[in-house]
Amino acid sequence: MTLSTPLLAAAPLVAGLVGPALIGATPAQQPADRPSVSRVERSAARTEVVEHVAARTPADQQRVLGYWTPGRMAGALPIDMLGIVTKGGGLLGGTSKNGGPSKNGGPLAKNGDLLSKDGVLSGISSESGLGAKPDVSGGSAQIVIPRRQSARPQSTTSGSRWVTGGLVSQTTGRVFLTVDEVDFVCSAGTIRSANRDVVVTAGHCVKDGAGEWAKNWTFVPGYQEGGGQPYGAYTARRMFVAGPWSRGGDDSYDVGMVALNTSNGRHVTDVVGSQEIAFNARRGGQAYGFGYPADPPYDGEHLYYCAGRLREDPYGQTRDQGLGCDMTAGSSGGPWLTRFDPATGKGTVTSVSSFKYSDDQGTMYGPYLGDSARALFNTAQRS
Repeated sequence: MTLSTPLLAAAPLVAGLVGPALIGATPAQQPADRPSVSRVERSAARTEVVEHVAARTPADQQRVLGYWTPGRMAGALPIDMLGIVTKGGGLLGGTSKNGGPSKNGGPLAKNGDLLSKDGVLSGISSESGLGAKPDVSGGSAQIVIPRRQSARPQSTTSGSRWVTGGLVSQTTGRVFLTVDEVDFVCSAGTIRSANRDVVVTAGHCVKDGAGEWAKNWTFVPGYQEGGGQPYGAYTARRMFVAGPWSRGGDDSYDVGMVALNTSNGRHVTDVVGSQEIAFNARRGGQAYGFGYPADPPYDGEHLYYCAGRLREDPYGQTRDQGLGCDMTAGSSGGPWLTRFDPATGKGTVTSVSSFKYSDDQGTMYGPYLGDSARALFNTAQRS
């Protein structure tokens, strides 16, 4: 999830999506059965794919894999602390959407707003004793790590350990990446693709909006406590985000697709399997969201899930849907599955964890996968 970072566009969500009108055109010159030029340009802007070449050569891949020593992996921060520890730029300038609450220190802050820009713990939401506000008066915070787990998957939960196994425990994993010389963690999941190499995650786990691309990007499917890599580690070959995300961090487009290199000559989905992905699916309904939350009160070492009914963004600031969820930073980019079968761990990806509003820490929001996400996927699976 994007959690304590103010990754936010500086203009209204519609800004940048409306192209200039054709000079001199009048309504009479536009046939009724043909879209206007501005509609065509808006569609092109929404489906624009921006790509970045990552570790292509064997030497690059070995360098990235060698970078992630056990110490670096253990010390990587949840991505949403980006605005606290980096040097600025990208979407970290503290702007807000016109006419709406601010996500940068105002009523709307990115998910898990546990750290202010001063690096001071500002509090966490708590449900069923999942940790109270940490006491930082004596220096180090005393954090209670949640231990909730159930052998039987629940159809409604705001955050429980996933201990049932199944396909989702293999296809979901942790992401390790570097932005502005700082190491971070996110979550991601494999999806069925033509090249057998694609994972889906949040856009901010790939590129800092208008800022820089992530480096040293590595996916560890089925991550296990203490840095366990039961299925190996896969470096990024190519990364893809939508134009509206790359230009301004538009939260409605906070989706990233990554084509991975093989590991020991094997494609990632040949090793761990994959989930289906759907575009322009019916809104609402039941969903399960998975990830590795790492901000307190979680520690990033275990796979957690939330489950419940999806609901619309009550602020109308995005096209995202919300899911009741206490997971924090580090779960950014984790897959949301509909038509999910808890017995097999199979489902269909229809979103990923993206952000929370600071006045509602109990709801996670995820972008709707429409034509823009489809364009990302099609490009990634052909790469």
